[in-house]
Amino acid sequence: MSDVEPVAELEGVVVRVDGRTILGPVDLVIRCNERWVLLGPNGGGKTTLLSIVGARRQPSEGRARVLGTTLGRGDIRALHGRISHSSHVLAELMPGEPEIRGLLALMELQASRARARTDGDGNLVLLEDQDRRRWDRARIARGLADLERAGPLDHAGPYQLQAAIAACHARADSWEATDWPWIVEHYGALAALAPSPVVELNRAVAIGLARGPAAGLAALDAIDVSALRGYHLLPAARADFLRRLGRFPEASAEYRRALRLVDNPREQTFLSGRLAACEAGGGAGP
Repeated sequence: MSDVEPVAELEGVVVRVDGRTILGPVDLVIRCNERWVLLGPNGGGKTTLLSIVGARRQPSEGRARVLGTTLGRGDIRALHGRISHSSHVLAELMPGEPEIRGLLALMELQASRARARTDGDGNLVLLEDQDRRRWDRARIARGLADLERAGPLDHAGPYQLQAAIAACHARADSWEATDWPWIVEHYGALAALAPSPVVELNRAVAIGLARGPAAGLAALDAIDVSALRGYHLLPAARADFLRRLGRFPEASAEYRRALRLVDNPREQTFLSGRLAACEAGGGAGP
């Protein structure tokens, strides 16, 4: 299997290689067979190959536009579209590389849910509560086809595995029909291939949804949280499992902890609503 891995998905970035600033801006950086593939805008709104370089160290960003509260849905969709186009350019350059097909599949499947992620007022809508009729079925079909073209998962890379997880959601007719045990397996394979605290967190959440909230809490407790102390989704995940178990005072404490760490207004609104429900002695939803 070729050594291909994601490095960055960035907008307006000046890239440095071995300490030298060589080009910019860049949309996507991917490592492939000990070389760095850099793609970015060509001046006409399209993405093209900027450079394929060999380097002793990973290219690093010099300046990036932060995806913060000032970005609207249109801005995020535009950035997503440019990264998706970068992926198609790579697929043309390296048609036999499974991870590129996995990347294409992941981008299509993630984008398919874009319209359902917020309601008419711009409030966050979790995957569990999304109206699946708003999902883009054409994107799902393309994503599943790209995942199929990427080949078997026996020797899959990180992109293929992430796309396989997204495919489990895309294939499910409802939240209840989601194949959570299979998602747990995929996250286990991803953790073995590309270990990270965030992957372990996602796997723990999947365990809780596959085997029950008590199992999810136990999986969260087994994570080395030293690298996640400032990550609001860790206390948010604990809060959700505690809420589902009816342990509302403990859940409230975790929601407060998450609120101290999050700076996105939509997430703040969502977490505040869950906190208010727990403080009232009941959970919002199952």
